[in-house]
Amino acid sequence: MGNGKDSSQLAGNFLFPKIFQTFRMAIQPSKLIISLLAMAIICLAGWIMDFSKTVVATRDAQGEIMNTELQIYVDKPDQLQSWIEENKEEGEGTGLFSTLWQFDAAIFHGAVNSLVVLDLQGVKSNIIECFQGIAWAVKYHPIYCIIFGLIKLAVISVAGGAICRIAALQFAQGERPGLTEAVRFSTEKFTSFFTAPLAPICIIVFIGFFIFLLGLVGNIPWAGELIIGIFMILALIAAVLIAIVLIGTVAGFNLMFPAVSYEGSDCFDAISRAFSYVYTKPWHMGFYTAIAAVYGAICYVFVRFFTFLLLWVTRWFLQLGVLGGNKKLTAIWPEQPSFMSLRAQPDWQQLIWSEWLAAVLVYFFLLVAVGLLVSFIISFYFSANTIIYSLMRNRVDNTALEDVYKHTDEVKTEPLTTEAKSEEESQPTSDSET
Repeated sequence: MGNGKDSSQLAGNFLFPKIFQTFRMAIQPSKLIISLLAMAIICLAGWIMDFSKTVVATRDAQGEIMNTELQIYVDKPDQLQSWIEENKEEGEGTGLFSTLWQFDAAIFHGAVNSLVVLDLQGVKSNIIECFQGIAWAVKYHPIYCIIFGLIKLAVISVAGGAICRIAALQFAQGERPGLTEAVRFSTEKFTSFFTAPLAPICIIVFIGFFIFLLGLVGNIPWAGELIIGIFMILALIAAVLIAIVLIGTVAGFNLMFPAVSYEGSDCFDAISRAFSYVYTKPWHMGFYTAIAAVYGAICYVFVRFFTFLLLWVTRWFLQLGVLGGNKKLTAIWPEQPSFMSLRAQPDWQQLIWSEWLAAVLVYFFLLVAVGLLVSFIISFYFSANTIIYSLMRNRVDNTALEDVYKHTDEVKTEPLTTEAKSEEESQPTSDSET
C-alpha cells in the first residue's frame, strides 16, 4: 500500500511532460481551421480600418516605408514628437494595423530565435519592445486601439473559446468534438469569454478612479495638499489592490479561457480560478509556462521549416517544368522562398492581364500557407494553456485531470446492459397480457 501511494504521488509530481502533447493537439485540422478563419476576420477588420492612414511614416524613392513613428518611439522615444512634426506633412502615412503587424512579426521571430538558442537576454529585449509597441499604440492612437481591440476580443472569444473547448475534451477524456460543436459552445459562453479579460481592467480603472479623485482634490489651494497627506494611506491601499489585480491579470490571463472551457462557468469564476492558481502556485505556473514556451518555439521552427520546404519544392519543380526560361514563373512568383521570407509580392504594374490573374491566385495560396503557419501558433497557444490550466487545477484543487464540464448535448448515453434490454423487451409483453 505504501509503495503504491508513493508511486502515485511521484507520478503526480511530474505532470509537466503532458505539455508535450500540445503539438499533436495543435495540428488538429478543426483547430487550424478555426484559427485561420479568426485570423482572416481580424486581418480584414484591420485592413478596413487602415484606410485611415494615421501613422506617420517616411518612404524612399520607390515608395517603400523606411521608418515609422513606432520605430522612432522604440529607438528614440524622447525625439518622437519632433520627428512627427518634421515628417507628418511629407508623403502618405501608413495604417496602424499594418505597422503593428510588421513590427510584432519581427519581434516574434526575434524572440523565437533567441529562445531556441536559450538567449534569455534576447527574449527579454523582444518582450520589452513588444510592450513598448502596445504602449505607443494606446498612447498615440487610443480610439483606434479601443475599437480594434473590442473587435479582436470578440473574434478571439469565439475562436479561442472553441479551441480551448476542443483541447479540454481531448486532453481530459480523449474526445474530439467537431468544429460546429466547439463553436456552438463558445458562442453560448461568449459573454463569459468576452468579459473575463475585461473585468479585471474595469476593476483597475474603478479603483484608480478614486486615486484620481484624490489627485483632483489636491488642486484645492492650501487644503488640497493636506487632504492628500491625510488620505495617502487609502491611496496606497488602493494601489496595493490595483497591483494585485494587475499581476493576477497579466500572469493569469492565459488561464481564463481554459477555465470557462473546462468548468463551463462565468467570467468571475474564471478570474477567481486564474488568480488563485497564480498566487497559490506561482513557481509551478512559471515552470509550466516556460516549458510550453520553449517547446512551442521548437515546434514553430519545425513547422516553419516544413512550410518553407513545401513552398521551395513546389517552386523548384514548377521552375523545371516551365519551358522557355524562368521569366514567366518569375513574373507570377518572383523569387524562391527562404526560411525567413516565405512569400514575395510580384511587380503588379508590369504584368499583363493573364499574368496578373495568375499572380493573384499564386499569392493567395501563398498567403493561405503562411496563414496556416500563424494558425498553428494560435492553436498551440490555446492548447498549451488549456493543458497548463488542467495541471494547475490538479495541483491547487486536487481535481482529476479527467474531470471536465459536459454540456447536456455532449453527455453520451450509456449502452443498455443485457439485463436492462431483456427487461425492456419483456415489458410490452407483460402489458399486453394484462
